[in-house]
Amino acid sequence: MALNKALLNELIELSQQAGEAILKVYHQVEEIEITTKADDSPVTAADLAAHAIIEPGLASLLDGVPILSEESTLPAWDVRRNWQRYWIVDPLDGTKEFIKRSGEFTVNIALIDNGVPVLGVVYVPVSGVTYAGIAGQGAWKYEDGIETAIQTRSVAARKSSGLPIEVVASRNHGAEEVNALMDRVGAELGEVATKNMGSSLKLCLVAEGEADLYPRLALTSEWDTAAAQAVVEAAGGKVIDADFNILRYNSKENILNPFFHVIGDPSFDWERLL
Repeated sequence: MALNKALLNELIELSQQAGEAILKVYHQVEEIEITTKADDSPVTAADLAAHAIIEPGLASLLDGVPILSEESTLPAWDVRRNWQRYWIVDPLDGTKEFIKRSGEFTVNIALIDNGVPVLGVVYVPVSGVTYAGIAGQGAWKYEDGIETAIQTRSVAARKSSGLPIEVVASRNHGAEEVNALMDRVGAELGEVATKNMGSSLKLCLVAEGEADLYPRLALTSEWDTAAAQAVVEAAGGKVIDADFNILRYNSKENILNPFFHVIGDPSFDWERLL
């Protein structure tokens, strides 16, 4: 199976269909009904509606490629450990932001090959913006019908222009640890500006060269990050754990990610600071 723009376009269309289903719930007048899952995370009718569109859509795209979705039952490790290639999906990433009606939620679809996210689409239903990437081929942003190639930016160019390093962080998780890290970055690099945002949009800001660093010092699951990691890496960045290893998928029984950093400029000596 070739990774190409034709397959990517199919994924984009599927994510947009899921986004339409999400917006029907989002724009309803009555209060959004919330169910709590076994892990205490919230789920809404929008999560389930998006899942109901994406799962059969992916099944018809590539024969025999299994699908791992946040809204499906997690297959046993004895089954999953044998998967070389599979789809990983978060039908609605940022459910808490969706419930708050902040607009900062996404549809995430990625293809994993031998633990590597090789194809990813992140769709933002409220703005209609799509981020997408194919390993080794590039990354793109789609807005108002226009396709624009995106890439991460250089720290050196940022500093030589006298501009601050920009760090994007979660509104809800790990604030104390992130603040301590930013003090270290600021001591080394001067002024640091921060942006707070929900969902996988934080990774996409790094991918499109609108931020330099996203430290995630709180738990996430693999379906939260896979699609956006594909975009970041296709755009020239990296997603690394605390030991500076590239984040990889389906390597253990649980699907929790370690704490990680999203860096836009791999040529900069982040290891010394982080």
